[in-house]
Amino acid sequence: MELYLDSADINEIKDVMQLGFITGLTTTPTFMARHGITDVDGAIVELSKIVPVLQIEALGSNAEEIVAEAYRQEALGLDRKKTVYKIPISMEGVKACKKLTDEGFLVNIHLVYTLQQAYMAMQAGATYVCPLVGRLQDEGHDAIALIEQCVEAVNYYGYNTKIMFSSVRHSEHVRNAINAGVHTVTVPWKVMKNLTENNFTAVGTKQFEADTKLMTVTVGEAMADKNPVVTTNTTIADCLIKMTAGGFGAVTIISSTNEPLGIFTDGDLRRLVETDGADAISKKIGELELSMPHSIESSALLFHAQQKFSSEKVDELVVLEEGKVVGMLDVQDLL
Repeated sequence: MELYLDSADINEIKDVMQLGFITGLTTTPTFMARHGITDVDGAIVELSKIVPVLQIEALGSNAEEIVAEAYRQEALGLDRKKTVYKIPISMEGVKACKKLTDEGFLVNIHLVYTLQQAYMAMQAGATYVCPLVGRLQDEGHDAIALIEQCVEAVNYYGYNTKIMFSSVRHSEHVRNAINAGVHTVTVPWKVMKNLTENNFTAVGTKQFEADTKLMTVTVGEAMADKNPVVTTNTTIADCLIKMTAGGFGAVTIISSTNEPLGIFTDGDLRRLVETDGADAISKKIGELELSMPHSIESSALLFHAQQKFSSEKVDELVVLEEGKVVGMLDVQDLL
């Protein structure tokens, strides 16, 4: 199934074409007016150099004027094999369609709302027949049934016509188009960019990324740049300042040679305040009973850090290199 972008936003069009698999562009005078494009011919020429296939309007009050407009636009430098001329369905429109397709032009008969209209366009040799699904549904009609009937007519009678599903309002319309077996669909970017999105996919991707990180990233690469350390002479109040400034829930107590002596956590603070009250913050770390912190080498993989967090039931690990403190790894660093 061909996939067209439905737009007149030059910057958006350039970006979307970088995807590399868009069949082409459909645009309308309404889109151009919405984006303030007053040099329509200039915009058409610019777009023709950006997109693989360009579908543009060829308007006129009768078949002769429509055909003349197609030739006038082609004279701007458009490639007949890469340009589709869109003509609103009417008796004059299908008459122009027959003349143009006989002369090698590609034609899209659009603004189709009934099977009878679609049939006349197919009979006239239209390259594309384009029912406007969203607009038809706005009026309470079964547009999907019309699309299915058009596809069935093409397949049953063997018309050399592609049914284009247009006036796409949401991603469900694209699913409808696929299920109906249409030959092409034209989609605005605001809908197209959501077609690859799904919450289950996002969750699964994050899990794969997290698991890959565990097995390929070392503790030293993942730990924060700040290294919250204090000595035994540091007061509890200064420890709190260190913890707050660094965004950690703990500080490492080190010796004069940068070796680990213990760790002071926010949990330790709560327990100390429960026993000593407000006087707790004036105490020095050295007055407390210290125990050796749980540690890990900076060269270890995060996988091993995760195992240690789980087995030791702690939220912080002191990071060492040759027995010296170089940082701290928080359990949140694994995320």
